[in-house]
Amino acid sequence: MTDLGLYRHLDQMTPWNDRLQVLEVIGVSDEAPDVKTFTFRSDNQTWFRYKPGQFVTLELPTADGPVMRTYTLSSSPSRPFSIAVTVKAQAGSTGTRWMFDHLTPGSHVKAYGPTGDFSLHSHPAAKYLFISAGSGVTPMMSMLRWLNDCAPWTDVGFVNCARRPEEIIFRKELELLGSRMPGLSLGFMIEERSSREGWFGHMGRIDAIRLPLLAPDFREREIFCCGPDPFMRAVRGMLDSAGFDMTKYHQESFAAPAVEEIPAPFALPAGDDAVAPVEAMTPIRFSLSDVDADCVAGQTVLQTARASGVRIPAACEFGLCGTCKVKKVAGDVEMSHNGGILDHEIDDGFILACCSKPLSALEIEA
Repeated sequence: MTDLGLYRHLDQMTPWNDRLQVLEVIGVSDEAPDVKTFTFRSDNQTWFRYKPGQFVTLELPTADGPVMRTYTLSSSPSRPFSIAVTVKAQAGSTGTRWMFDHLTPGSHVKAYGPTGDFSLHSHPAAKYLFISAGSGVTPMMSMLRWLNDCAPWTDVGFVNCARRPEEIIFRKELELLGSRMPGLSLGFMIEERSSREGWFGHMGRIDAIRLPLLAPDFREREIFCCGPDPFMRAVRGMLDSAGFDMTKYHQESFAAPAVEEIPAPFALPAGDDAVAPVEAMTPIRFSLSDVDADCVAGQTVLQTARASGVRIPAACEFGLCGTCKVKKVAGDVEMSHNGGILDHEIDDGFILACCSKPLSALEIEA
């Protein structure tokens, strides 16, 4: 039985702090084959402040040890008392399958975030076009739910692709929103028919012929795209070939950007008289763990922490998810991130351990 006496107004609560609080599962629902939505609240009656389209990183205590997995929020910040992730269990998946098997109402899990720049709030426009495939619909759903609550008249085109009709995630809710939001234009596309239900809509894969049919004025819109990497590459190439202004194209991806290979700091130069260079060592103190370590030239703070037995949670490890955010008490670093930390956090002394290399002796709260 719910204790309604626990209710507090939003202005009586503080925002959720990922360093202090864990999440409690309050709901699990089926969305499509091998797709579930997990809804969470805070243990300490806090509220969730984020942008629609951002993501969180969950720390899942599997039998083989903690596993970090990043999931986009499908919930809307216009409903700030809970958050939700909608996830698909792929063949061979470890973290998502563990969630399916172990997370039930009342379960607890550690989370980090929210973070990310894939949000219409970061790219305001008069007209939007959302293009998604499979579970890539989740950030679009977060943004659309926010628009429905806060700006239902917004001009939004939504193209959602799936393999079969029953695999269209959130189909019933999308159709309901389509009847309520006067500016929403929905277009579903499937690749193959199903014996489970009839289909009279578009079939095939989105291409240069079908896109103008689904969104005739796509060149006038701010476009957000999310789905499997081959799908996003195809959409990006199609828009580029159509002369679309690619500064108005945004895609969500958790893949690491390509980097040039850097020679190992101890590699020997060619020649019989070659002499190995002396490794430069920079001291790092991890104050919370009471550990002093030496960072080899070229290593990151995260690599040094791991080599010294200091645990810093990390997921993407290329400066996007923000999971490895730690406080730098003293010293200077060179940090090259991909949006996983905000300017005011940097001003407050925080760094991302995965992409920070020491320029001087450091003291880190870890």
